[in-house]
Amino acid sequence: MLNIIKNKESIDKNNAPRESGNVLFLILIAVALFAALSYAVTSSSRSGSGNTNDETNLINSSTITQYPASIRTAIIRMQVSKNITTAELEFNAPADFANCETAGGVLGANCVFHPDGGSATFAPASANVMASGTQTDWVFNSDNQINLIGRTVGTTNTATAASADVIAFLVGVRKGICQRINEELRITGIPVETNTISVANTMVNVDGTTPPGIGASGTGQTIGGDIAALDGQSFGCFRNGAAGPYVYYHVLIEQ
Repeated sequence: MLNIIKNKESIDKNNAPRESGNVLFLILIAVALFAALSYAVTSSSRSGSGNTNDETNLINSSTITQYPASIRTAIIRMQVSKNITTAELEFNAPADFANCETAGGVLGANCVFHPDGGSATFAPASANVMASGTQTDWVFNSDNQINLIGRTVGTTNTATAASADVIAFLVGVRKGICQRINEELRITGIPVETNTISVANTMVNVDGTTPPGIGASGTGQTIGGDIAALDGQSFGCFRNGAAGPYVYYHVLIEQ
């Protein structure tokens, strides 16, 4: 029995250095793994910071493109369920609902944002997407047309009452947002419209009696035509003149 105990003590003494070595080896592995993990996290953080603007622009650009799509849905609903024509549409803001009447004096029926009309949500664009850093109202315009959409085919023809498209414009968008939108559409860069596109007029009822109607013949221009990248594009971004603002457009009704 005494010999067994002595043999065990001898075995334990012989194994002690080996076990210590194993523990040290495991500690070294843990330290190496921790260092590798720390490096990976640091590298990820550094590379992520470089893409922050791209990710932010992608999110902001999606909010821009989605809003006109919801307006278009409201218009289609008005045309189908209430037989509202394009010329009868009114885009009065809620603060101006008092002027939002049909020719027969029915309040709200033709108004895209009125509860008795299209029930669309009136919402200015976020300050985050604007070069000015302030909320900006959309412009709903029927003075212009898009080349290769609807009746429009040509490079120099100006819009007429029969060919003008109803378009939502957001004027003064940040350059980075414009670039991101066009990238998603595979449009190279930001095209410059040298023939300035008219974005001043809006389709609102100003006196409570007369719907705004479609823009008069020759009042607007053709988006695209001389810029092949925008031909047939129902939405996209361009610069309005060589030194003008960046403008996002979105066709609501093609003619």
